[in-house]
Amino acid sequence: MNISIIGTGYVGLVTGIALAHAGHHVICVGRNRDKVGSINAGKTPFFEPGLDTLLRRVIAQKRFTASVDFLRSVTASDTTIIAVGTPTVDGSIDLTQVKDAVILVGEALFKKRSYHVVAIKSTVVPGTTESVVWPILVDASGKSAKEMGLCMNPEFLREGNAVEDALHPDRIVIGRRDSKSARVYAKL
Repeated sequence: MNISIIGTGYVGLVTGIALAHAGHHVICVGRNRDKVGSINAGKTPFFEPGLDTLLRRVIAQKRFTASVDFLRSVTASDTTIIAVGTPTVDGSIDLTQVKDAVILVGEALFKKRSYHVVAIKSTVVPGTTESVVWPILVDASGKSAKEMGLCMNPEFLREGNAVEDALHPDRIVIGRRDSKSARVYAKL
């Protein structure tokens, strides 16, 4: 499966490398050209035991790349995972990065003809995917539920054990807007 992941931070990069290791073709998308260049050179922007080695392996196998091109990355994929930061501000989750990412994904999907699943992996409160993400995605893409799907897939990565957690998860939770999107996303 071809997967685009919006976010080159801890969750996005670990998830992307693990999915590439599992045999998928993954493009991790970020805004920082220097960071993307470093990732493509086989160097992660943070330390996680075993991650650099695994990154170099999936790059050599041509199953993983990083990019700053949102449009091309999303349109070349079957599924997009949004894994951007959700910092806490004044005791509340700041969804600015999630909303910005959803708009960019929606704009890319406007140009795409085939069915596409978007999954939220960023930390959000229950109900956010349906009440915040879905309306923005529909508005930005001009698409209906027949043309795209939406899932929620929370992460359970522990710092220092993230590679092991991603490669051998003790649980996988998939929330879904409809059964078709869940079937497609479950193939990951």
